[in-house]
Parts: sequence; structure tokens; C-alpha cells
Amino acid sequence: MNGDFGTERNRGRGSSVATVGAFAALVVAPLIAGALALGTPAALMSLPAESIAVVLILIAIPAGWIRWAVAGAFGVVVVVATVVAALDLGFEATVDRAFSLAEDGPALVSAFGVVGDATGTGNAILIVALIVALLVAAAIALARAALRAERVTVRSGRTGRIAATVITATWIVCALVGVQLLPGVPFAAADATATLAATTSQTVVSLQEQRDFERAVQTDRFGDGPTDGLLSALKGKDVVIAFIESYGRVAVQESAFSAGVDRTLRQGGAQLAEDGYSAQSAFLTSPTFGGVSWLAHSTLQSGVWIASQQNYNRLFARDRLTLTRAFKDAGWRTVSVVPSNSEPWVEGKHFYGYDAMVNSLNMGYRGPAFSYARVPDQYTWQHFYDEELSDPHAPVMAEIDFVSSHTPWTPVPSLVPWPEIGDGSVFDAQPAQGLAPVDVWPDPERVQEVYGQSVQYTLGAMFSFLHTYDQPDLVLIVLGDHQPARIVSGPDADHDVPISIISKDPAVFDEIASWGWGTGVLPAPDAPVWRMDRFRDRFLDAFSP
Repeated sequence: MNGDFGTERNRGRGSSVATVGAFAALVVAPLIAGALALGTPAALMSLPAESIAVVLILIAIPAGWIRWAVAGAFGVVVVVATVVAALDLGFEATVDRAFSLAEDGPALVSAFGVVGDATGTGNAILIVALIVALLVAAAIALARAALRAERVTVRSGRTGRIAATVITATWIVCALVGVQLLPGVPFAAADATATLAATTSQTVVSLQEQRDFERAVQTDRFGDGPTDGLLSALKGKDVVIAFIESYGRVAVQESAFSAGVDRTLRQGGAQLAEDGYSAQSAFLTSPTFGGVSWLAHSTLQSGVWIASQQNYNRLFARDRLTLTRAFKDAGWRTVSVVPSNSEPWVEGKHFYGYDAMVNSLNMGYRGPAFSYARVPDQYTWQHFYDEELSDPHAPVMAEIDFVSSHTPWTPVPSLVPWPEIGDGSVFDAQPAQGLAPVDVWPDPERVQEVYGQSVQYTLGAMFSFLHTYDQPDLVLIVLGDHQPARIVSGPDADHDVPISIISKDPAVFDEIASWGWGTGVLPAPDAPVWRMDRFRDRFLDAFSP
């Protein structure tokens, strides 16, 4: 008898623990999405509307399979909302926008590829399978928790009904009054529902952006009309579009590290003036933030706003006139220099139509990599000069990507005497003399510091090149592709990037006098701001009769 009594007591304890666990899961799980979105664990102290609603619905439904269907739907909604909130957090931290199912599905496939490269395809599949299994188990556990909570409420009779009524009334009153645990953290929450509603809204916006893209890409007054005379005002000039990685407004204005960059720009601008160059500067608004640089490159080149990978891929299926193609058609030799590329660039040949494409595999570099940056910017300048500018040549138009200021921004190269560059071996000792990313990234202030240093290096290499190799026929368009990640830019940074045009020929600036840009390579805070997709048409208008 004592054994039977002990068994019953243990069962009772087990049932009580299961009940407490079920109610705890119902209270906490639907709030995780909100905690991720708001960035505070205080959101886990709220009262979730989803759990209240599912218990009330289950109470009203007679026994049968439909009860499991409702409970299962609740579990799926909560799990999916949590996953979406986690994806939002990752996307906002990197590219400054929420996850969109319509646009970012391929990014998840790419992420799988990155994991596969790091761990092996078999391990990557195992990881994905484990994650899926955990998510399914979580959904089932939440469904069972909802069913158990409903049974406990019903079996409690009048007490259960009173408790359910009080909790529901409390949520309604707190929602109406707007009670908050902390500023921005409501006590009456509906975080899972709000997360799914937000991602649905984002998907609708993405679909609308796709329609806007289709309309924009189909209208091209330059591509659809005669091209005679295009760019004739630049005849005989070498034209270089120089993208500086992560060179955003934050680098030049009102930040802890902008003073060093400003100093580099002022000193470089003074040296340019002594060497006979002039410059004008402004800002462009980039379609991307923190990464995905190729969206900015294609936007500037095509005159179409390319804010997603989907539209980037769609662009290449069109016959759109790019700046590169316009120069090529007008008689320039066209060149791309992308030191970070280690594979053939199909679009560079078939869409942009470059005559020559340079990457890390064919630019003769034998020196060390500087974290992400395979080739230091000074070597990139030297190689371009040696191959395209040093001897008498037909006019060249080039897009060059300068990547020494790419995240993680450390170690930073140092300038060496230009005659010593050779095959890049002169840089061999430099990476070990700098800071490793693992030593920097735990401290946001150090991250910001090395970011500023990397931009100073890239700008310094450009100024040193122009001082060392006189280029009377060069028109240099130097600009950023996007702002650096939020750890550097901060929570309120816009998408603006500096742009400057540098040349020795006053006629170049006569053609753009109507633009209203400021003098020098350091744009003023109130300098004009254009969307990046507006640049192509204004540039073609300015230099074409």
C-alpha cells in the first residue's frame, strides 16, 4: 500500500511539474520574438495575447482532431515568428533591413553554402537537419502545452473560468491603457503575431519594389535612343570609377573616428591642389547598407535602384545601358579591377561588356592577404597604372574596387615606397604587425578605430598615387559603396556615401557646374544628396551634347 501511495504521489508531482512547465512555455515562448526585436529580456515579462487566445479557443472547441489542429497551428506560429525575428535581427545588423521572404530566400541558400564551405557539405546538412528537428519538436511541445493548459483550466471549474477571465481582462485593460514594463516594452504583448504581420508587410513592400523595378528598367531614354555623341565631352580622358569599400557619411562627419579621416582628406586635398588637381564633392544615397556592395555598383552603373539580390539578378537578364557599356560604345577600352574576386565574373563580360577583367588570380600579386582584403589598395593602384596608364594608350574607362577598408578592417596595410611594390612580397611582414580581428571585434570602440584607420589608408593610397604618378588626362570618380555596419555607423545612420570627382582639366568642372557640388574632396554636411540611381543619367547628360 505504501508503495502504491508513493507511486501516486510521484505521479502527482510529475503532473504538477508538467503543468507548471506548460504554463511557463505558454507565457515565455510567444515573447521571444519580441525580446529579439526590442533587444531586451524585459520583454519576456509581458503577457502574450497568443497564449490567452489559444487557450480560450480550445476551451470553446469540442473534443476532436480540430483541437490538435488549433494547438498545432499555435505552435507553428510561435516557432515561425521566433525564427523570423532571429532572421530580422541578423539582417538588420548586417544590411540594415528586416528579412523579406520574397527577396531573401536565396540568401538563406547562400548561408548554407557558407556553412558548407566551413564545415563540409555533410556536416552542413546535419546542422540543418538538427535545426529543423529542434524547431518541429518545439512546435509540438508548444501544442501539447496549450492542450494541457486548456485541460487544467477546464478541470479547475469555476476557479479556472475566473482565472481565465481575469487574465483576459487584464490583457485588454493594459492594452487599452498602454501599460509598459519599460519604455517601448508593453505589458500586453502580441509579439509573435506582430512579427509575422511585419514580415508579411515587408514581403508586400518587396513585391511592390519588384514591380517598381520592372517599370524602371523598361524605361531608358539613353538606351532606347540614339547614342551618337554620348560622353564626347570626355574625349581623350581616362575615366576611373573608384569604389571605396564601406566609405560612408559616418567616416567624414561627427563620429569618434571621423577626425582622422577628415584630416587625411584635407591633407590629401591640399596636396592635390599643389599638384594641379581640382575636386568637387557631394553625397549619394546607397541602396544597401553594411554590405552587399554589388548592389551599389550596379545601381550607379545602370541608373536603376537595385536594393535586393533578386533585382540584381533580374537586371542581368535585361539589355540595360550601363556607364561601362556607354564608354565602350563611345570608343573607350573598358576594364574592371576587383581584387576580392577569385572566380570568373560572367556578368562582367556578358552584361557590362568589359574588355578586360582583373581579379586576385590574374593581377600578379604574391603578397599576403589582409584578412578579407586579398590585395592591399596600393598594389591595386600600382598594377592598374602598370597595365593601363604607364605607356601611351587609347582612353581607358575602369571600375576599380578598393577593398582594404572592407570589414573586419584589420589588419591595416601600410604604404611602402612605390618603386618597391613589385609582386607584393614587400607586404609580407605587415599582417603580423597589425591587430587580428579576434583581438578587435569584442570591443566596439576598437572596431570603430580600426575602421577609421582602414579608410585613412585607402584614401592615403589614392592621394599618394595621384601625387606620384602625374595624370593630366585622368577623371577620377571616387565614392563609397555603403555605410559600414551598425557596430560602426550606430543605430541612426542614413545610407549616404561621399562622392568626389577629381581632375586637372577645368572643363570637366564646367560641365557639372549646375550640380552645385562643393569644392574639395571633403563634402560639407549640407552638400547635395542624390539617390545613387540618379547619377548615371546626370553624368551622361553633363558630358554628352
